[in-house]
Amino acid sequence: MTGAAPRPTLEAVAARAGVSRATVSRVVNGGDGVREPLAARVRRAVEELGYVPNQAARSLVTRRHDAVAVVVAEPESRVFADPFFALQLRGISKELAAHDNQLVLLLTEGRDDHARVARYLSGGHVDGALVFSLHLDDPLPGLIQQARIPTVFGGRPGWRGGRGDVVYVDSDNRGGAREAVRHLVGLGRSRVAHITGALDQTSAVDRLDGYRDVTGDADPRWIAEGDFTPGGGEWAMRALLDRCPDVDAVFAANDLTAAGALRVLRERGRRVPQDVAVIGFDDMLPVAEQTDPPLTTVRQDIEEMGRLMARLLLRGPAAEPASVVLPTTLVRRGSA
Repeated sequence: MTGAAPRPTLEAVAARAGVSRATVSRVVNGGDGVREPLAARVRRAVEELGYVPNQAARSLVTRRHDAVAVVVAEPESRVFADPFFALQLRGISKELAAHDNQLVLLLTEGRDDHARVARYLSGGHVDGALVFSLHLDDPLPGLIQQARIPTVFGGRPGWRGGRGDVVYVDSDNRGGAREAVRHLVGLGRSRVAHITGALDQTSAVDRLDGYRDVTGDADPRWIAEGDFTPGGGEWAMRALLDRCPDVDAVFAANDLTAAGALRVLRERGRRVPQDVAVIGFDDMLPVAEQTDPPLTTVRQDIEEMGRLMARLLLRGPAAEPASVVLPTTLVRRGSA
């Protein structure tokens, strides 16, 4: 039994092209200073021999690893239970794979993990970072900026001391919330409540502001704080019904919150949408289409947000990437 054919070497390519080993190295690693006729000979020799650069050696020369860290500032239990993160990670993964980059997932179970993440990013293991689900008092942005690697954030920055030149991808949270509440008012609902998300995140604050843009000086008892989870939606809906039993509409900060609210309304004998109309935010199909009744919700393109984050990062500083805010649309189903 014969062994596999030996892997072509840099020296073999140099011999085939009739140039020095250093010339081949500069061409395959994207360096400058090689005249085009010589570079063309090297590329032809690479193709003929089927030469594949050694990635470890290439990283030492170019300081590139073709790897990107994706930092999610949430514990593992939240990330793998919420389909929002799966959709955003899928968009990121598709874009990175299309550019032959690897995804390195970093989660933070608690504050003790922040130093670990910062050390990893500062250690030169990746070429950049994509960071999302940040909280307003989160030290991660500052630690990441100290690491001095290219970074794109998911969501509008809102942390204290944040620089104005950060690049981010977000949805029009405030505008989407306004459209949802206007729809409820247009249905003739006069007691529209809001279950917020976690108010230490800018998306939740923006959606609350959008609600207030339409309701103005609405009764503050109509606002109940949630945390973007079904359990939070259940707790907040019970609190709303206990103190304001005549509520006739609810705008929930996300679909998971709305699903929790729907369960409580059903338990309390409230018909949806006849007695209480409900609107969510996200349009995550595994949630929105499985509720009873199917959920009217504000659609944001979560997977595309992930793609854009990766795309902006891969363009590099020379492209001067600008932040992007994606539009939202109201998707009408049975709940409102």
